[in-house]
Amino acid sequence: MKKILMLIAILVTSLGAAAEELMSPNRQFVLNTYCKDGIPYYTLSYKGRVVIHQSRLGMDIKNERGMKDNMELQSVERQSKDETWNTVWGEQSAVRNNYNEMLVHFYQPSSTRQLDVRFRLFDDGLGFRYEFPEQQTLRKFVLKNELTEFNLGFDYTAFALPGDYDTQEFTYTTARLSQLRTEFTKQSLAHKGYEGKAEGDLVVQTPLMLKGNGLYINIHEAALVDYACMELDLDDRNLVLTSNLVPDKQGDKGYLLPFCTSPWRTVIVSDDARDILASRLILNLNEPCKIADTSWIKPMKFVGVWWEMFNGSGMSWSYADAPFAKPGITDYTKLKPHGHHAANTANVKRYIDFAAKHGIEGVLVEGWNEGWEDWEAYWRNRQFRFDRAYPDFDVDGLHKYAASKGVQLVMHHETSANAADYDVQLDRALQFMVDNGYHAVKTGYCGQVIPRSENHSSQWMVNHYLHVAERAADYKVMVDSHEAVRPTGLCRTWPNWLAQESARGTEFEAMGGNPVDHTTILPFTRLMGGPMDYTPGIFQTDLSYYNGGNHNKARTTLCRQLALYLTMYSPMQMVADVPESYERFADAFEFIKQVPVDWDHSQYLEAEPGDYITVARCAKHTGDWYVGSTVDENGHRSVLKLNFLDPHTQYIATVYADAKDANWDTNPQAYVIKKGVVDAKSVVDITSASGGGFAISIVKASKADVKGMKALPRRIN
Repeated sequence: MKKILMLIAILVTSLGAAAEELMSPNRQFVLNTYCKDGIPYYTLSYKGRVVIHQSRLGMDIKNERGMKDNMELQSVERQSKDETWNTVWGEQSAVRNNYNEMLVHFYQPSSTRQLDVRFRLFDDGLGFRYEFPEQQTLRKFVLKNELTEFNLGFDYTAFALPGDYDTQEFTYTTARLSQLRTEFTKQSLAHKGYEGKAEGDLVVQTPLMLKGNGLYINIHEAALVDYACMELDLDDRNLVLTSNLVPDKQGDKGYLLPFCTSPWRTVIVSDDARDILASRLILNLNEPCKIADTSWIKPMKFVGVWWEMFNGSGMSWSYADAPFAKPGITDYTKLKPHGHHAANTANVKRYIDFAAKHGIEGVLVEGWNEGWEDWEAYWRNRQFRFDRAYPDFDVDGLHKYAASKGVQLVMHHETSANAADYDVQLDRALQFMVDNGYHAVKTGYCGQVIPRSENHSSQWMVNHYLHVAERAADYKVMVDSHEAVRPTGLCRTWPNWLAQESARGTEFEAMGGNPVDHTTILPFTRLMGGPMDYTPGIFQTDLSYYNGGNHNKARTTLCRQLALYLTMYSPMQMVADVPESYERFADAFEFIKQVPVDWDHSQYLEAEPGDYITVARCAKHTGDWYVGSTVDENGHRSVLKLNFLDPHTQYIATVYADAKDANWDTNPQAYVIKKGVVDAKSVVDITSASGGGFAISIVKASKADVKGMKALPRRIN
């Protein structure tokens, strides 16, 4: 610790500035903030190493002087907190929130304006945000830019998405920061979506994962409320990242009033990749739950009328071929159906029966409502109706049928990104759901945004997504949003917002495929802000099987699809394949039927971004454990000690592993299942194939249960 303090003292002295210092509770992180030549800065070190070198703070305001120079550090307030709060659902049932805080008041004498920066230093990293107190000289303002920097000072390997105002549905690029420009250009990803940006600008999205120099660093934001999403300008020569807020299409980055705050800017750091995945810093920076009674919020698995529209089976969301835009077409009963509409009563009943038979709680139905006949939503004020079903979808009959089977239907609201019209229809749509027994909705925002002045991640749209979650809570409806801004931990505050897509999910396996290492990167990036509806469980990976002209292959083995229920955490998990696929592999399907979606504890056993992730989770209120592992194209051998188990208990373990000759490309459905007795002293040795993985259920057993049963063999495959 003396060496750390000496390093900081030397650094501050060399800057010629009086710094205010903050240390984490475990004293491994040290933050300093100060003004130099009128500009506010901060630095961050971890275990004696500088992680963030001198980095600028400040705000630039449109059409007037910003709070970016001629600043003074006026005063500081300090406090600490150490508490534990309980989750409604999550990767663990209780979360410790332990930090030291420093609220720094910066003052600009020339304008008499004050800008506050609140720093919170945890044992796993830093969160800081801007606060705008009430002041006579700053009544209302438009942000021109936020000047926050992350001066890295090292050419880290990045797992990065190119900047884009409307989508996160890219594949990840793995490259040194200095090489990202070249790699993005090779993939035709540079400058995508950036109206008005300079040609030389290089922008990346958050969460941004970095590794190198013995460190793992994750940069993101928390509690994104009434503010534009943050992306990062990359100076790839000087290795500096600068905040780039998503503007509206007029270029404005936020309309703000005093008393407002920015989201938290987060920097999570460790020398062990497992700590990044285990961090709850982003959740801790969000406000506590605002829903008084959360008893109606139920994590769930669901099947759905969905994958058959992607896999080449020839099914469709639309009811008829008639052009919806043609004047006068408002009565769908007068249209001739084309015969391959998937969301028909008989087909939905088939899914309800399947869910009831296998103990799956829900059935999602896409394409049930009017409006799917064309996709020209940007040219009209209304595309979809959320309280009017197609003629072949019996709303009342299916409600009663599902209820009789103990299954709930999951509503689908595709808005075609017409958020303005969805706001108009929202209360009517939610009341329609309540009246017909729907308690969960999957929303979608595929397309160009209306209002036409907005982008998917601009301030107005950020507020829209949150408004939908808040209003849904009033109706006791759970939300799973797709094509929305990526999450920032708001599921703590609004736990009815169970999941989001907001990244490239399984559907892309039917549209060119995802890279083999995709699911070894997403938990370090997209999932840092909250659960993802990745839609796992695809057993039939070669889509030419359906003879429908789709010749794509999902780049995964069957066993990795089982593992994703653990590694791609979500309290709302889809059982995404069609029923026939599960019937063909009934023994492997047993794991999906059994695996929970809500947990008391989670332990990351192995992790390396882009290579492999192995996690063990303890099911809520049962003491049973489940383990999942996903690996990249190189495969991976895992030698796991089961010392996380209760040392006084015996368990029956069932292992689902890739067969010796398994391979995502040539033999994806080859697997072995082995069963035996284990305890806390057991060790399991499993090799995962290229693009493979494994899953294990470890269920508490009595002496009678294990009588005559052999111990699980150490070597599985």
